Amino acid sequence: MNRIVLIIEYLGTNYVGWQVQPNGVSVQEVLRAALKKLTGEDISLHASGRTDSGVHARAQVAHFDTESRIPADKFAFALNTYLPKDIRIKASFPAPSPDFHARFAVRKKHYRYCVLNTLHDSAMTADRALHIHYPLDLDRLNEAAALFLGEHDFAAFKAINSSAVTTVRTICRAEWSREGDYLFFDVAGSGFLYNMVRIMVGTMLRIGMGYDDASVIENALRDPSRENAGDTAPAHGLTLWRVEYDEFDTDDILAGNSLQKP
Repeated sequence: MNRIVLIIEYLGTNYVGWQVQPNGVSVQEVLRAALKKLTGEDISLHASGRTDSGVHARAQVAHFDTESRIPADKFAFALNTYLPKDIRIKASFPAPSPDFHARFAVRKKHYRYCVLNTLHDSAMTADRALHIHYPLDLDRLNEAAALFLGEHDFAAFKAINSSAVTTVRTICRAEWSREGDYLFFDVAGSGFLYNMVRIMVGTMLRIGMGYDDASVIENALRDPSRENAGDTAPAHGLTLWRVEYDEFDTDDILAGNSLQKP
């Protein structure tokens, strides 16, 4: 039995999320169907984490076990022939150890939230960026983001129906940047609660527009009740950007992909 690791890119627009759901098509089930066609096996696929309906991934990580003799590095090419264009395998390789687990071995996850800050929306990024037509103050956004750094109780920044046992999380990066008309919020940590990043963004956007000030976040971290944080930002602006393990970093592997001569 061989354990294979995949780095997966997908647009979440047409899917109910990563995990198989009874109410629609998931990324996981599409990948499992492709693996079935390729190997003839019913394969269990384990990801670094679940993305919600409409959320995208630049570098989701998943592993599976197979008896197939297909070389590990050829699974990317082979699977892509069976997948729709909005799901792509960017890399495939042998697991760094027989007991490697894509979820439990995660050291750090990076998410990026994209905002288009213009008067009119763009058809080109309508399903990948939240459109805000009010001016956003980058300094105010970064003042707010800095308050999330470190270890905090993020109970105010989780969905009400979250089943998390503990709500304490550690954030090591939280910053906004601007590129032309687009603003990006990059956040990294060892783990995130259900809807946590989207609620953080929804809270900060009100600060960036001048409706609230950063004390809202201070209060929500001090008194972690859901009503003390802002709205949940829409899913379509969020992308799982990067996943780090002790053994490898998805950024390093993607950077190593190079064109091959015909």
